Amino acid sequence: MIYKAIGIMSGSALDGLDIVYVHFQDTGGKWSYELQQAATHPYTKEWAARLQQATALSALDYQLLHTAYGHYIGLEINRFINAHGLHHKVDLVASHGHTTFHLPARQMTGQIGDGAAIAAETELPVVSDLRAMDIAFGGQGAPIVPIGEKLLLGQYAYFLNLGGIANISAAPTAAGPAGQKLVAFDTCPANRVLNMLVAPLEMEYDEDGKTAAQGSIHIPLLNELNAQAWYQQPPPKSLANDFGTHTLYPLIKKYQLPVQDELRTYVEHIAIQIKNALAAVNDQQPATSNPQVLATGGGVLNLFLVERIAAQLKDLSIEVVLPAKDLINYKEALIMALIGVLRWREEYNILSSVTGARRNTINGAVWLGNEA
Repeated sequence: MIYKAIGIMSGSALDGLDIVYVHFQDTGGKWSYELQQAATHPYTKEWAARLQQATALSALDYQLLHTAYGHYIGLEINRFINAHGLHHKVDLVASHGHTTFHLPARQMTGQIGDGAAIAAETELPVVSDLRAMDIAFGGQGAPIVPIGEKLLLGQYAYFLNLGGIANISAAPTAAGPAGQKLVAFDTCPANRVLNMLVAPLEMEYDEDGKTAAQGSIHIPLLNELNAQAWYQQPPPKSLANDFGTHTLYPLIKKYQLPVQDELRTYVEHIAIQIKNALAAVNDQQPATSNPQVLATGGGVLNLFLVERIAAQLKDLSIEVVLPAKDLINYKEALIMALIGVLRWREEYNILSSVTGARRNTINGAVWLGNEA
């Protein structure tokens, strides 16, 4: 059967809404996909500021933003549908929303973007709240993309997503010992901190990593970054945005370094933490010969960052593979669409081996905006 779905992702880097239209096909339990259309709708400065400040709002203003943002997402979906001639071609919409609060230790996560408002604007079935059930069952609620990596991209041993937060996934290998499980976890803040560091130069991001490449590594800062207690915790684990914005960013700024040195040091920190994470996984689940890591996310466009990650992973004999640009930019939105389809089919769409929940769960609230 073919499912025609729209997937929506808003990452912690606050660069905009990623929107994809995908055809999924399930043939005897094997999934395939065709990415039909994809676009990023950049946030205005106003919307980026509203989302960035969401956690400081009163309860009432937070709920008003939740509703307003849902209507905004719905209108952007309509704009996407109009631009690509998709009227009467979409079966459902799956919206991740934008993460605000993430406190899995207290069994709570928050993604704003009211699913009912999206459904009302689009008049389509909408799946939202994609992490809540896993959190309720004691999981981290993150990462959630490994289910899509397993079903759609199973030929790779490892996956790396370089978004506002970097995370990795490791798939079981046929040559490995019995009892292996798909594991995934956040590794460190990435693009969100890099973008904050380059902002004083009146740049939204460090294009190709050129500014970082001009700097020097500040060893005391690098050592202090790598010594953070969170990095010593075993998986499953996940990061809230404020670890980067409220812990690491102030730590970097206290050294009063040139922006180039701040960026160069933080790039190396990201590369080291990814290497450490993959080394720990490989110790537990040795990969087959010539293992590859598929790298996606906006951070992959930072060529210097990818170069430093590849150099660190060379010590582990792991090769970094960059896929086609659409998959680099839109993998998360693509997998949100798949998660929505799995919810529609009432099938597990978050894996407890990844999140630490008591069991696999079916996540997502369904809002029927279409007429009966």
